Amino acid sequence: MATSSDTGRKRAALIVNPIKDTGGDIRDIVSALCESEGWDEVLCLETTEDDPGRGQTQEALKAGVDVVIAAGGDGTVRCVAEQLAGKGTALGLVPLGTGNLLARNVGIAVDNPEEAAKAALLGTERDIDVVYVTVDRAQDAHVFLVMAGLGFDASIMADTRDDLKDKVGWLAYVDAGLRNLQGKPAKARITLDGGEQFTRRLRSVMGGNCGKVQGGLEIFPGAKIDDGLLDLMTIAPSGKLGWFGVLGNLFTRGKSKDPSLEYFQCKEAEVQLDSPLEIQLDGDPLGKGTHMAFRVDARSLKLKMPYGKKDPAILTNPEP
Repeated sequence: MATSSDTGRKRAALIVNPIKDTGGDIRDIVSALCESEGWDEVLCLETTEDDPGRGQTQEALKAGVDVVIAAGGDGTVRCVAEQLAGKGTALGLVPLGTGNLLARNVGIAVDNPEEAAKAALLGTERDIDVVYVTVDRAQDAHVFLVMAGLGFDASIMADTRDDLKDKVGWLAYVDAGLRNLQGKPAKARITLDGGEQFTRRLRSVMGGNCGKVQGGLEIFPGAKIDDGLLDLMTIAPSGKLGWFGVLGNLFTRGKSKDPSLEYFQCKEAEVQLDSPLEIQLDGDPLGKGTHMAFRVDARSLKLKMPYGKKDPAILTNPEP
């Protein structure tokens, strides 16, 4: 199989989630852009229910492409990134999902596939962190790029109605959040960077690689995607009105002293629960578990971004 080094021209692989590609055909958009820029014919691969992106990415790497473009939702992006981390081949994004969390954080157009495709092929290349997560001490680790958690946040992802997402987009998560406000706290034992273990009774523990979610809300204030650090947040509302303290702390960017929300930074973290809670990675529900171990792999993934000054709250060096 010919590679881009054989022809002397660059080549892109496009990995498409066909369920998400409901607008203009992204294959045509990327193919036309490659042709106009003098790139080789794009390698187009579709995800399947059995393989949401991992095998396709491995095929793209074997073909020797210069960039692998994930066209789909956050789940597709995560599966592709899992295979690209540490390989040196860049990841491009054409967001087609509801959340599109990584794209929102790094300034990739979420409602303009043509502009996103241009950034994926022709944009600047930055090295970003990847966070590896082991659930219930499993042998194989998963990765996430934006955020992962146990408890309330994961319950929202697991309980969000797909039909409502199709109708109202990210507001469907608000509906699920309201339906999951009531619940019992769980006892969690937390260890950061191998230090002394501490205990919290909480509704949720979240690890963040970058900070923003839909609507521009910054869950992890000042979290930088290339600083080699994991931002950890515990949510422990007290009583029925405790959620007001959580919201107040979020909207004041963590400056409130309300103990219902606490922030920590580390390179590794371990969370042990006494009872199982829902788990999510970049919005993908993984079922219930009682243990999560986080490990940051600093600047191990190359990501294509639009040219221009970057958000200093996201990157340690915001210049292009």
